[in-house]
Formats: sequence, C-alpha cells, structure tokens
Amino acid sequence: MGRRKKIVQECEKLMDKPEQIRNIAIAAHVDHGKTTLTDNLLAGAGMIADEGEATRLMMDTEEDEQERGITIDAANVSMTHEYNDRNHLINLIDTPGHVDFGGDVTRAMRAVDGALVVVDAVEGAMPQTETVVRQALREGVKPALFINKVDRLISELQEGPEEMQQRLTDVIGDVNELIRGMTQDMDDVDDWTVSVEDGTVAFGSALYKWGVSLPSMQETGMSFGDIIELEQDGKRQELHERTPLSDVVLDMVAEHFPDPLDAQPRRIPRVWRGDDQTELAKQMREVDDDGEVVFMATDIGMDPHAGEIATGRVFSGTIKKGQELYVSGTAGKNRVQSVGIFMGGEREELDRGVPAGNIAAVTGLRDAIAGSTVSSVEMTPFESIEHISEPVITKSVEAKNMDDLPKLIQTLQQVAKEDPTIRVEINEDTGEHLISGQGELHLEVITQRIQKNQGIPVVTGEPIVVYREAAQNASREVEGVSPNRHNKFYITVEPLSQDIVDQIKLGEVSMDMPELERREALQEAGMDKDTSQNVEHIHGTNILIDDTKGIQHLNETMELVIEGLEEALDDGPLAAEPVQGSLLRLHDAKLHEDTIHRGPAQVIPAVREAVHRALIDADIKMLEPIQNVRIDVPSEHMGSASGEIQGRRGRVDDMYQEGDLMVIEGIAPVEEMIGFSSDIRSATEGRASWNTENAGFRVLADNLQREIIMDIRERKGMKLELPQSIDQF
Repeated sequence: MGRRKKIVQECEKLMDKPEQIRNIAIAAHVDHGKTTLTDNLLAGAGMIADEGEATRLMMDTEEDEQERGITIDAANVSMTHEYNDRNHLINLIDTPGHVDFGGDVTRAMRAVDGALVVVDAVEGAMPQTETVVRQALREGVKPALFINKVDRLISELQEGPEEMQQRLTDVIGDVNELIRGMTQDMDDVDDWTVSVEDGTVAFGSALYKWGVSLPSMQETGMSFGDIIELEQDGKRQELHERTPLSDVVLDMVAEHFPDPLDAQPRRIPRVWRGDDQTELAKQMREVDDDGEVVFMATDIGMDPHAGEIATGRVFSGTIKKGQELYVSGTAGKNRVQSVGIFMGGEREELDRGVPAGNIAAVTGLRDAIAGSTVSSVEMTPFESIEHISEPVITKSVEAKNMDDLPKLIQTLQQVAKEDPTIRVEINEDTGEHLISGQGELHLEVITQRIQKNQGIPVVTGEPIVVYREAAQNASREVEGVSPNRHNKFYITVEPLSQDIVDQIKLGEVSMDMPELERREALQEAGMDKDTSQNVEHIHGTNILIDDTKGIQHLNETMELVIEGLEEALDDGPLAAEPVQGSLLRLHDAKLHEDTIHRGPAQVIPAVREAVHRALIDADIKMLEPIQNVRIDVPSEHMGSASGEIQGRRGRVDDMYQEGDLMVIEGIAPVEEMIGFSSDIRSATEGRASWNTENAGFRVLADNLQREIIMDIRERKGMKLELPQSIDQF
C-alpha cells in the first residue's frame, strides 16, 4: 500500500472527530517563505520525500507559478500530525503573498479557523503582512506567528544572541500592534496577541528546515547560543535533525489553533446574518454532521478530467456523492458528482461523505462561484466575501482568429467565476472584451493562462486605468422630464462622507440587512436620523433617499426610478465612468395617472437626465486610482528612487533608515505606475525592492481633468463635445 494511500486513510479516520481537526491558512508578504514552509510541513508529515532542500514548491502546481517563483492560486492540502499522543488532521491552505492576488487570501480565510502568519526576520512586518493579518481578523480567524529566515540574521548580518533577540522582539511587537489595533472592538475575542511564552511564536529557517519555539527549546534543551553555533559552523543538517521545523510548527498548530467545535460558535455570527434561533443555526454552531448540509465554496478550480471543482468549508451536515443541493442566488438544484480532499495539486476522491468541520473538494456544483453558499435546504446565504481592494487596471482582450470567439467568451466567463476580484465586461457593440484586475501582474497571468491552458491565441491592448466620477459639492434641486412631458422628477445630489462609503465597501451597510440594523449602522457612520430612515436603494457606494410625501403611483414606479438611477450612475456624465460616493435625494415627482404614459420608455430617461444634471450641478470631477508605494533601496540610490516617484506625479511622504537600507514611502497614481518595474530597476541598478498597494481613489488634478475626459470619450467612441452645462473645466 503506497504512502499516499495510507495518509488518505488516516485523514478519513480523523474526519469524524472535529476536536482533532485544525483548518489553517499560511499567509504572508510576498517572498517571506510561505510555500517553502508548506513544503517542509508536507515533508514532515511524510507527504513528500525529505531529500533535497525544501524548494520543491509542491503547492505551486501551475507552470507559471514554478517559472515566476511566486504563488498565484491558493492551494489546499490535508495531512496528519501526532501531538500529545493524539493524531490530528490538518487541512492547510497555502495562499499567495503578492498584492495582486489578495482575493485568494480573503477567500481562503473564510474556510479556516487559524492563520499562520509568516514574517521575514530581516525585512520584518511589511504592508502586505498588515493586509493579511487584517483579512484574517475580519473573518474571526486566530493568528499565530512564524518568523522565517532567522539563518540570515546569523550568517549575513552576523548578529549575536542579544541583537538577535532584540530584532525578533521588535517583529513580534509590530505584529501584536496590528492584532491589538484590529481586535480591540471585537467582543468575541479575548486576547489574540502572540507571545513566545505562550508558544504562539516560532522561529526558524524554512529553507534549511529547522525551527524552534519556547516549548520545543524546553523539550530539546536547545538554546539560542546552540543554534548560532551550529548555524555558523554550517551544521545545518544536524540543526534540522535536532529540532525539525515541521514538528515545531505542527505542534504549535495542534496546541494553539482552535478546532471547529471551538471556532464555529464564534465564527458563524460573524459570517452569517441569518436567524440565530433556528435549528440550522444551532447545527452550524455545534458542527453537527447529522444536520442539514451547509457548505461555503471559497475557491473554484478547473480540472481537465473532472470539470469544475468547488473547494470550501463544510459548516454542518455531511456532503456526499449524489446529493441534490441548492446554490445561493440560482434556481433549481445541483447534483454532487464526487467529494474528496486535496493532497497538494491532486485531488483524492473519497467513497464516503465529508462531515462538518472539514475542507472538501466537490464536483458537480456547476452553478457555484467562489463565495456561494451551498445547502440542502433553502437558507440565508453567508455574507459575501469582502475583497479589500477593487479592480483598477483594465485590458482589452481579442481573439486573433474570429473562429475562437465563442471559446474566448466562454473562457472569460469561467475566469470571472473562478476569481471574483476580476471583472469581465463583454461589449456586444464593439466586440471588445475588457478584463479588469488588481494590477499589471494579475492581468498578465490571466491572459497567459487563456493562451496556454485553452490554446486560444489572443491580442491584448495596452493597460487602461479605471477612473471614477464623484460629486464635489451639494447641487440645487434639478428637474428631469420624460420624453412625453407628462412625468417629472426632482432630485438633488451631495457627496457622502468617507466613513459611510467605507462602511458600504466593507459590507457593514447593505440593502440585504434588516432595516433597523442598516439604520443604526448608517447613523453610527454619521448620517442623520431622518435621512437614514428613508434609504430606498444602495448602488455601488451611492445611496438613494426617498424624501417624497404621499405621491400617487410612486410605489409602482419606484422600480423604474431605480433602474434609471443605476443606468445614470454606471455611466457618469463626464466620461461614462462609474459614479461613486453620492447621496441622491428624490424630493418630488409628478406622474401621469395612466400607467401607459409612465412606462420604462418615459421614466428611465427622465430619472437619468435628472441624475446627470444634478451631478453636473454638484461640480462632478474625475477621480483616479492611486497606490501606496514603498521602496527599500541602498542609500546611494535613494535620490534616483525618490525621483522615480516624484517624476510620476507622486509624492514622497516619508524616508527613514531601516538596517542598512533606506525606506521611501509615498503615493502615486496607478496610471503613472504602469511600466514602473523596469524603470526603477534601471534607476537603481536593480538594487531596489518595492511593493505597491491600492489606496483607493483621489480627485484628479484640475489641469488634467479635461485631457483625461477627452481621451476616455474618444476611446469609448463618444461625442467629443462635453454638454453645455459642464463649465467647471
């Protein structure tokens, strides 16, 4: 019997014992060593042979991941580990670190209860570390810390025990500051800060496969002095044999991460807004494997043989082959074709069902997308998974041969299903297909995969930046008249406060919530009481308030009003870019008695006209996406590196020394950052390391407004004259 078969059998045995299950994700800044650490854990659990340095990148199963040396897709694996004479089943997800693939991290956090945060000892906590910690805590996932690359402190920086301990203490302090800042308002969390004394921090080197934590030092009798001595003498193999990394980390996972029985009662109220008194809510809290099936799909992948595979967490019941299940937001049922668990890149099908508390791979759920709730009874779906950043860069994709067009459209729809952070827009009129993503790399990877995996030769356009439009002031009351002159709408627009916009983006305010909860959330964010009681509709980050009093027929016309409003906000008056952050008030309406004279062809244009005129009156302007930029560079190249930011309409906010490098922090427009990587390399002789993070939108400088608006209008084939009433440029 093969080793693999044996492990699958072990895993099957443990599936029914939720107290022995740990669901964890490994998350960190790019290049801090997550995938190498995962390989170590797999070798320790006997999944891959232990020969060779642990650079097998078992979890980077796609060719382009191996070539680029980065993780692009979150990968799942199940393994077993014995701790305190009990065998544990560990379901692990290795997540990407690159900011462009942050969506995978957010989705992985929904499936797990613990997050192992990896930080590079030399670089310390970086911006992306902060982002992944925030993603974990928002989902109610408990953190622990592994400080990697400690060997570099000894061999490269030649640090002694005191300096080394000081540096490690600083890293722990930084991570705890992040955790404290984010958990102080959470009532359901005691104290989640990590500490060496508690055993929630481990140190080591994933590359050389050794690691220590306070409990392991007490057990093996190793001290920091011993480690430095063995590392300096190059006795890394002995170090690995005396204190193997996989044991230290997996012991920490088994000891400190919650099992599903402990985690689900805390996590269900966070991620599910249904009635907590129902039998179903009780089954989810108690991880009841005999209850109704509730499964949350966090990832959709394609298998050339099995078709679509939905990976996700089983919160209650047991998911089995042949079950007919509902998928939230779609009609009818889907039939489960097979269930299994992941072993790295490969899926092992099981003859039995997968019970609550486990992570399962399911085929046959053809309607599911990443984020769907799948269940045996109709239920309130889980909260949608909130992605922190939104798409800011767009590329057009066209098939080289017209015959490939149907296949390309199908592939693009599949891409949008697998990765909800990508937006695909198929324009029937121009035959253009636009993909929007988180950054240049994100789009490059997607287009490469379309060419390679589907064999469709495509031509991609230059990257285009996504703009927004927003009102700057309050408008006067504006009238919109229908084409037959019988219906009139009176509307004003004012900017929404940033607090309210943030709450909508985080999903803390939405139309799916009970009205009372929504009112309270809006008032907390600073909206006055009367306004919050009249919220009629939320579209994107815009809110419609119905301030009318007793108008006949308005109720049955409201749907058309909302349709006209959405059309007007999706294509703003300046350059048909989406409008954001506006509060629209409907003050009055005059409607024709006869239904025939107030149909869609009359109401929609009237509302559209009123909204656009009100936005123009409120000094609407273009907003451009910006990024936070951080560059680490040797001091002799500091001038040319900061020049790269300033020469791109950016600004430098801070410069400070960290170790032997200078750190430059600033912000710059996404538009100007296209092609940044090759320029910064040549400006600093390839010695700078940098990373960028999306930082939302800001108003475009006045002198650029007209030029950018005209460029976009020309690209979209719109008229090049702006409406008469736009005179602010």
